[in-house]
Amino acid sequence: MSADPTAQPPRAQPTRLGPPEGIGDLRRERLSWARLYFVCDAQPHGEDPEPLLHAALANGAGMIELRDREQPAGAVRRSAATFRRLADTFSALFIVNDDPRLAQELDADGVHVGQDDMPPAEAREILGPDAIIGLSTHSPEQVEAAQGEPVDYISVGPIWETPTKKGRPATGLDLIRSAAGASRLPWFAIGGIDAGNAADVVTAGARRLCVVRAIRDAHEPGDAASALSARVEAAVRDDGGRG
Repeated sequence: MSADPTAQPPRAQPTRLGPPEGIGDLRRERLSWARLYFVCDAQPHGEDPEPLLHAALANGAGMIELRDREQPAGAVRRSAATFRRLADTFSALFIVNDDPRLAQELDADGVHVGQDDMPPAEAREILGPDAIIGLSTHSPEQVEAAQGEPVDYISVGPIWETPTKKGRPATGLDLIRSAAGASRLPWFAIGGIDAGNAADVVTAGARRLCVVRAIRDAHEPGDAASALSARVEAAVRDDGGRG
């Protein structure tokens, strides 16, 4: 049978950068690779967050979190668009602090909640199975309890007292050592970490670091991020890629 000369060729299917049906898997793969997590306010030092976020992401940060209780809602939403765009550019995760409904509104990849915030199960119910949910922990008991919660990762600390968490007592490096042996979830050490003490945190067992001031307040934020990332990546290589 001869071909119909009037027949139209099949239409090419559009290329999908990230299939919607696989977004949860994609997010969790990105989480598994993330070793440096940068928490930033909407207008760090009263300025546009883009240069700071770009410096962090270009030098090893795999997660960025928008945490701001001071700025008006409009300013937070405008900054969130920058967080989202840069996270996409660098194939990183964009997390919102405390509020899962705001995370949903801002098209974030997930939310990070504290021990005194909305329970993780309620956050999961709001955001659904594809969202990334993190939980703060401050004791061995909380680290252990988190293993049974519907969360994807935890933060552990604060190791040292920090002005970003006023009134929260330091846990010290003993909690890091404990978490290294107890957590089956990915976990990030947090609290007063900088280039000067990151080696101690890594030696205690951390293979993921979460920082605020170490990058935000650095004279050269890119160099600060690079130094922190290099420190933890070297430990992961020494472990044979585990951790």
